Amino acid sequence: MTGPLRTVSLRRRVTALSLTVLAAVLLVVGVLTDVVFSAQIRSELRQQLNVRATLAGQLVAQGVPADEVARRVEAPGIRAELVAADGRVYAGDPDDDERWMPPPWRGGPPDRDHRGWWDDDGGDDGDWGNPQVLEQPLADGSRLTLVASGGPVSGAQTLLRRTLIVLSLAALAVAGIVMLLTTRVALAPLDAMTAVARSITGGDRGRRLAPARTDTELGRTAAAFDAMLDELEGAEAAARASEARTRRFVADAAHELRTPIAGVQAVAEAALAPDMAPEDRERLHLLMLRESRRAGRLVDDLLVLARLDAGLELRREPVDLLELARTEAERAQLVAPDQRVEVRGEPVTVTGDASRLAQVLGNLLDNARRHAGPGVVTVTVSGGDRATLLVTDDGPGVAPADRERIFDRLVRLDEARGEDGGAGLGLAIARGIARVHGGDLRCVDPPSDRGAAFELVLPTPRRAA
Repeated sequence: MTGPLRTVSLRRRVTALSLTVLAAVLLVVGVLTDVVFSAQIRSELRQQLNVRATLAGQLVAQGVPADEVARRVEAPGIRAELVAADGRVYAGDPDDDERWMPPPWRGGPPDRDHRGWWDDDGGDDGDWGNPQVLEQPLADGSRLTLVASGGPVSGAQTLLRRTLIVLSLAALAVAGIVMLLTTRVALAPLDAMTAVARSITGGDRGRRLAPARTDTELGRTAAAFDAMLDELEGAEAAARASEARTRRFVADAAHELRTPIAGVQAVAEAALAPDMAPEDRERLHLLMLRESRRAGRLVDDLLVLARLDAGLELRREPVDLLELARTEAERAQLVAPDQRVEVRGEPVTVTGDASRLAQVLGNLLDNARRHAGPGVVTVTVSGGDRATLLVTDDGPGVAPADRERIFDRLVRLDEARGEDGGAGLGLAIARGIARVHGGDLRCVDPPSDRGAAFELVLPTPRRAA
């Protein structure tokens, strides 16, 4: 059993999920941009320091004094400190007090065994930010230390971060507004489905969504919705038809039962006359017995139909159709001596309920006796993939238009409405029993183009397996 369907607003859910994904994408893009920007700036600073170090080496090779080398190597944002071989320290322009401040690395200059790059991340260096430091030994034994200021870089990076945050927030706000507006348009088919459902509830059962495409999410949903409506309408029509048939069946059954019951009542009242002759009273008793048996047969038939509708239980066992046909033929000869029943064919064994199959064949023979009159009724049994039992007579036959209708309940053709015409349930019961056995009963074209022919088809044991 499934739980209740969550009915959170689809528009809000789609908007929230989309904004979450967009925020994650913007965050990743922002972080990557910051990292790439920082790496690019550091690379450019180191490239500038390499250029200044190369210049210092050229000046030393030309014999330029150490103080002049330190002064000429410095550039805007780059400080230089030159430690001569005799230990004297030169730090750029001696007239610029700010430029003569100690280099901004933490803990003072590195030891003389150190050379190469390092980042001074020790703390706040004022305008120097996070400087890049390069230590380079020169050809005359001196050591040059170059420091590139990270202050402008840190400022630009901070500005970039703030700009990215502001733009991301603005993009999220604009995207949220746009998504709220666009999802309303995108989800319009759902509103159309709701309108169709409400119109159908109001009685307009013929409306359908009829999607132009069924290979999309909404198209598949609309197609499933239409299919569901078709099934519901079909089920409703079938239920209404079944209800109409049931009402008609109950009315017809009541009418059929009323006739014998009224006959019994009339005969019983007539038999109460005190001055009736004994022979007349005996005749009334026989008439009462006949009417009561007629009512009993009708009740039995109605009970069989009820069992068929509820699922008739069968006592399955091997049944020889040829032997069964011979037995029922003998019974029919006793009931109607003026009608000859011939049985032909080969022994064929099926799995089924012998008493129920005998009931089917008995109904067919009784039907032939009532409608064909004196004459010959032929029962032919044949085997193969499916067992077939064909009952033919030489009576008036059944019109092609009525060959299916005669299997409906309480349906009798005009010529069958005589005193002994039956209630019109025999063929319906016979077909129901045949179908419970996995077979069928049909009214087919007679082989001789005369009379009626009923074909009972049953699965053989090999076929049923």
